[in-house]
Amino acid sequence: MKKAILATMLLFSSLASADIESLYKLYQNKKYKQACGLGLKMFKEHKKDSRFLMLYGLSCLNADYIDRLAVPMTGLRYTKTERANASYFATILLQKKLLYHSLLDGVDISNLKLPKTDYILSKVFDLYTKKEYKKVDDKYYFIPKNSSGLMYVLYLERTGKVTKMIIEERLDDHIIKTHRYW
Repeated sequence: MKKAILATMLLFSSLASADIESLYKLYQNKKYKQACGLGLKMFKEHKKDSRFLMLYGLSCLNADYIDRLAVPMTGLRYTKTERANASYFATILLQKKLLYHSLLDGVDISNLKLPKTDYILSKVFDLYTKKEYKKVDDKYYFIPKNSSGLMYVLYLERTGKVTKMIIEERLDDHIIKTHRYW
């Protein structure tokens, strides 16, 4: 799946649209939240442009706005690369929904086998379904094989009516990145 995404990204260097060029620059500068927000505003105008859909989807993915993947995912269907990228987005979205459902509602998902991706949520999903974790209180601790001090911590954060699923990436027990999903 990584190759399909990289092939798609190469197409962006030749984009003519000023709007899409702005979106691409935000993406290149790793301003994923801004790029995802701009993509949302531009969607109606560019919803049939597969290059835009990929850039919008990747921006939202990197910003941890997983639910926004559903919209670009449905438009990616005409070529083998588009379908591969749509499957990548669908896999991560489904993993997020199933993991959230399991944590909130106690549903056993250990019997599920979904494709693996390089995205953090996918890695945690795979370890969770294999029950390769240590649970302490309401937190799940995952140590990936060959981790060199890397650990993932999964838990729920309840604030008001919203319950968020949190994944912390830790290196030598120091938080290096926190992902929030709802």
